Amino acid sequence: MEDLLTKEKQKVEVPRSFNVVMFNDDYTHMDFVILVLVEVFGKTIEEAVTLAVQVHKDGQGIAGTYSRDIAETKVTIAMDKAKEAEFPFRLEVQPA
Repeated sequence: MEDLLTKEKQKVEVPRSFNVVMFNDDYTHMDFVILVLVEVFGKTIEEAVTLAVQVHKDGQGIAGTYSRDIAETKVTIAMDKAKEAEFPFRLEVQPA
């Protein structure tokens, strides 16, 4: 009976975060990038424009930080849209 009343302390680890990194290229239209940032990553138009300009200037930028599964799903959705639009748009999931 005593065993039932004893509480075990469990260590719960916080899931690791992952960044979705967006890379600049010379072919993908900025309108498309903004559309993806709004539709897939939930950015406002203003946030999307700012990030798209930053990526253009710096070569890359973080579209968002998520759990691994969510980051990979968002990348897949965005890459499918890019493939359909025939853009070489590139995203990558990297540990935060």
